Amino acid sequence: MLSVIIITKNEVDNIRDCLASVAWADEIIVVDSGSGDETVAICREYTDKIYETDWPGFGIQKQRALNRATGDWILSIDADECVTPLLREEIERVIANPGACVAWKIPRLSRFCGRYMRHSGWWPDYVVRLFAKDQARFSDDVVHEQVLVNGSVGTLTGHFIHESIESFEDLLSKMNQYTSAGALMASQKGKKGSLRKAIGHGVWAFFRSYVLRAGFLDGREGVILAVSTAESSYYRYLKLMFMQK
Repeated sequence: MLSVIIITKNEVDNIRDCLASVAWADEIIVVDSGSGDETVAICREYTDKIYETDWPGFGIQKQRALNRATGDWILSIDADECVTPLLREEIERVIANPGACVAWKIPRLSRFCGRYMRHSGWWPDYVVRLFAKDQARFSDDVVHEQVLVNGSVGTLTGHFIHESIESFEDLLSKMNQYTSAGALMASQKGKKGSLRKAIGHGVWAFFRSYVLRAGFLDGREGVILAVSTAESSYYRYLKLMFMQK
């Protein structure tokens, strides 16, 4: 039995496509943290297993969804992702005959401001999302959570479609949200922020995205992404610095 788990908040623009792509699963679990739009109403068209709660951070929230699932196999998918037909076929095949693996990495093809990014470190962007329920759990990280697996991890070739950043306004909003969460997590881990670190990490982030990861092959969006990646690193360390004052 396959359970799909999704966490949501104000995902009215994406959630229907996401749910439609996994409607074939045995069970769909949705944990919502206070949507003020039609997200929950749309989810009710696909499942009655919807749970509304507070927002403790990505890792804990996904673990809450995992705890609600009853299937032996779990597919964790974000509300702005979709399962392609090829990926569905692979998932059904490997959970029927898992062999030695208890989890699988899945590549994501992500769209940034209207362009699917094939470089810049955004492809194939493997994420562990399919796993045996009794062999994995989510880390408690506020952001950039991980699936912690007790066993062998395989790799699938079918991919998610990821509607990552839809507009410049979306980019700025997510940058602010993620840099704040990232600074908090870094502070909790005892890391220190400073202006020197902010500048250094920002410069390195641009160089890594645009040069080392061939972001220049992604056209103008590659430049925009490299700059925004640098800004994210810069702001995260600045927020950490001010947080610790």
